Amino acid sequence: MQTDKVTKHIVKWLKDYATNAKVNGFVVGISGGIDSAVTSTLCAQTGLEVLCLEMPIHQASSQVSRALNHVDWLQKNFTNVKMTQVNLTPVFDSLVTSLPKVEVEEERFMSLANTRARLRMTTLYYFAALNKLLVAGTGNKVEDFGVGFYTKYGDGGVDLSPIADLLKTEVYDLARYLGINQEIIDAAPTDGLWGDDRTDEDQIGASYPELEWAMKMDEEGKKATDFVGKEKNIFSIYKRYNTANQHKMLPIPICIIPNELK
Repeated sequence: MQTDKVTKHIVKWLKDYATNAKVNGFVVGISGGIDSAVTSTLCAQTGLEVLCLEMPIHQASSQVSRALNHVDWLQKNFTNVKMTQVNLTPVFDSLVTSLPKVEVEEERFMSLANTRARLRMTTLYYFAALNKLLVAGTGNKVEDFGVGFYTKYGDGGVDLSPIADLLKTEVYDLARYLGINQEIIDAAPTDGLWGDDRTDEDQIGASYPELEWAMKMDEEGKKATDFVGKEKNIFSIYKRYNTANQHKMLPIPICIIPNELK
């Protein structure tokens, strides 16, 4: 990948889009992860206003620390970057208290994890409307179009996606080129939705390089029967997520009413 040219291409695309939309800049949720770090840095390079939001919900201290360190680095390098912290933990806890109880508490863990992402999306759009900004998405290609590893109308609810055509390994290439803090580059990818230290690989069962391989094989028309052992298992994991999460990747289905019924 021609990292320098890709960086300039994305920055120009961001600036042109915002200028044409007649907005002031971008708002980005900062999680302490690689994707939000790269996205916010690319937005900062446009010279337009960039508002970084740090929105903990029972967040691990290491994630908060990385997020704050990244914003500090951004502000030292870019005068157009502002930062706001919004502690969403009380909001989340109040919502959980208001919801009906379930017999088995574990049954709603996934629903509550996705609720965290949707509370953050709501907060991003609050500040976007307040400051005339666009919500910049942080999803990469394998997450958004491979395994669908994001929350529908959560971190998937954005105005534009600057790194969604980059594989995760390519995002890392950009991070090193941009000078992103090493602690972020070294940190295991995590969605941060569970209040513990589980990683994306723990949840999915395969690493991002493995998923990228499976995505490439799928695009070439391969099937699980073409592989054995570990490769077969990785490919099967990819296909399971890709199939189950198609509802996230395809347009919302619309019930078309035949003309003769109108």
